[in-house]
Amino acid sequence: MSDSSNTLEFAIKLADTAGEIARRYFGTPLDIISKGDESPVTKADREIEQTLRNLIEAERPEDGILGEEFGTKESKNGLTWVIDPIDGTKSFTIARPTFGTLIGLCNKEIPILGVIDQPITKERWIGQKGKQTTYNGKPVSCRKCPDPKLAILGTGSASQISHEDPTRLSRLESQSRYTVFQGDCYFYGLMANGFLDILIEDHLGIYDFIALVPVIEGAGGKITDWRGNPKTLTGDATLLACGDPDLHKKILEII
Repeated sequence: MSDSSNTLEFAIKLADTAGEIARRYFGTPLDIISKGDESPVTKADREIEQTLRNLIEAERPEDGILGEEFGTKESKNGLTWVIDPIDGTKSFTIARPTFGTLIGLCNKEIPILGVIDQPITKERWIGQKGKQTTYNGKPVSCRKCPDPKLAILGTGSASQISHEDPTRLSRLESQSRYTVFQGDCYFYGLMANGFLDILIEDHLGIYDFIALVPVIEGAGGKITDWRGNPKTLTGDATLLACGDPDLHKKILEII
């Protein structure tokens, strides 16, 4: 594996580059294209990803790439960059700064580095396997909250959580303090900073969650699928993250 300090510097370079492009488009009228799964994409999404892919191929040609917009380049050395150029395109198109760029790196199947970058508010979370997560360069930690009744719950949408089990969300809401919706990757940064306790989602692509894993784990939280399995390059589309690992056990029983 490449030197970890050089790898981190390169990840920061990718985030800086993505941010420059996102700021250029943010708050301007954008044509919204619906992909095959009906999710939206814009010129900004595609320009960011293509630019980052070009950088990776030029400076780290042995590394693999998995991106939301342009597919997979196989790794020759076991390292794979996972890119979501704009996580929260709906928010981006209405100039709501809860979107972010997600940049993850896996060693084989395991996430080892993750960046959540919010280029408008200039907030950046960096997680590295075995190290404490930072927020704008300062260490941060999830808060302790073992009691579901005191926990703040976040999710993308009610239908996302209840599509196969109509009572799942109501069970969670009855056991938690209150619920907030549609925060995209920004919610995971808030969890790392100690402001949210439970995040639950479904229908995620790999590019949606790989970068989140080192951020949440490095802040002391627990992030798995709905069966308690680690989130990796070969995992399923469900996700449960809790700031308190003891709370995570309890929420798994509820869902």
